[in-house]
Amino acid sequence: MVDWRIYALGSALFAALTAILAKIAVVDVESNLATFIRTVVILALCAVAVTVRGAWAFETLSPRALRMLIFSGIATGLSWLCYFKALQAGPASRVAPIDKLSVVFVVLLAVVFLREPFTFKVGAGALLITAGAVLMAV
Repeated sequence: MVDWRIYALGSALFAALTAILAKIAVVDVESNLATFIRTVVILALCAVAVTVRGAWAFETLSPRALRMLIFSGIATGLSWLCYFKALQAGPASRVAPIDKLSVVFVVLLAVVFLREPFTFKVGAGALLITAGAVLMAV
C-alpha cells in the first residue's frame, strides 16, 4: 500500500498544474464555463477509476455518508467557481497562496468538528502557512 504522504504530494503537484493550466485557459474562456468543462473531465476520470477498481457499490453508502458527500460536492463546486474566477482576475502566483489558506481552515474546522488535537506543531505550521500566504498575496 502506498503511504498517504505520496498521495498528498501528488495532490499538491496536480493542484499546482491545475492553477497553471487553468490560468492559461481562463484568458479566453469565461471562468464558470471553464469550471464546468473541467468538472465534466473530472467526472469521466473518476468514473474510469471507479470502474477499473470495480467499486460501483452504492449499496455500501449510508444515508449520512451520502449526505456528507453531497455537501462536500457543493463545497467543492463553490470552491472551484471561486478559484477559477480568482485566476481569471488575478495572477496565479498570488491566487494559489490564498487558496492554500484552506489548510489553515481545515486545521481549525478539524479541531472544532472532528475533535482533532491542536498541538503546538500544528498551530505553528498553520501560523507559518498564514504568514506565507499573506506575504505572497500582498
